[in-house]
Amino acid sequence: MSLSLDWIYYAISWILLTWHSAWDAIGVPVGAVIGTNFAWILSIIFLVVTVRVILFPVFVKQIKSQRAMQALQPKVKELQEKHKGDRETLQKEMMELYKKEKANPLMGCLPMFLQIPVFLGLFHVLRRLDPDKKNQTLYGWTADQFQSASQAKLFTAPIAGKFGSTADELASLGANGSTVKIIAGVLVLVMIATTYLTSRQMILKTGWAEDPQQRMIQRLMLYGIPASLLISGAIFPIGVIIYWVTNNLFTLGQQQWVLRKFPPPVTAKKAVAPAGPRNPVQPAKSGGLFGRGKAAPPAPVKATAPKVAGPKPGAKPMNNPKKSRPAKRQG
Repeated sequence: MSLSLDWIYYAISWILLTWHSAWDAIGVPVGAVIGTNFAWILSIIFLVVTVRVILFPVFVKQIKSQRAMQALQPKVKELQEKHKGDRETLQKEMMELYKKEKANPLMGCLPMFLQIPVFLGLFHVLRRLDPDKKNQTLYGWTADQFQSASQAKLFTAPIAGKFGSTADELASLGANGSTVKIIAGVLVLVMIATTYLTSRQMILKTGWAEDPQQRMIQRLMLYGIPASLLISGAIFPIGVIIYWVTNNLFTLGQQQWVLRKFPPPVTAKKAVAPAGPRNPVQPAKSGGLFGRGKAAPPAPVKATAPKVAGPKPGAKPMNNPKKSRPAKRQG
């Protein structure tokens, strides 16, 4: 029995069409302005907003779970040392520890997995925006809505077009190949940059993992996924890249807010200030997207009075010139 994903396609189509009707109702032009159909572009952007608002409680749980996992690392290491060679007992003890402390190792990946069906649904819906399609009313679309979306453009590049579109696909969309490649190429670069920044932001705030395997996963998230988008981005429709970039920008803002509200726990390493003149305490950074926050101003140094050397042994006392002057006689 094959698993049907039609319910995802219907849901994505319904959200897009609902937002498009809303923008049309408040006066956003349906036709192209500056070569852009803003009603459809805003529909894709607010598809992201809709999904992220729904998933926001899950995102907060993800951050709390990550904090709990970080706090439990010393206890996990103790269990690993205690039950070295007894994998079954170790797993049982760790599960009991996670249950007791209300920490879930899988929660960190849950928001990403929940967004995969949305991404795939939008990818499928936009791929079928071909004016030559016979069944244009699939997934709840009317023929007029289908034709309007098929002709929707971003700076004259169709949202259903992609960097790797064939000549036949471009001809059916009535698009210029050079324009599509330029717009799609710029968006792919923005997608790569924002994907890198979202991973970098989280690592800067939470720190690099001490475990080699976890550190490797962090490096994969930081460098591997953005690098893979350089190739896979060529098959993404422009509308899907708009969704991805908007999602990344939303993530950057959301992570910044959540990380300030739920700051990472201070570990023992970070809490102990290095001693000795060779390791002066560095001013704390105020954070920021690139980790280049302003350093805290140094504490003001109180001025001390100059030390006056005492008289050397055997030296004659110096007379005060003011006292040695004879008093004037009163005439």
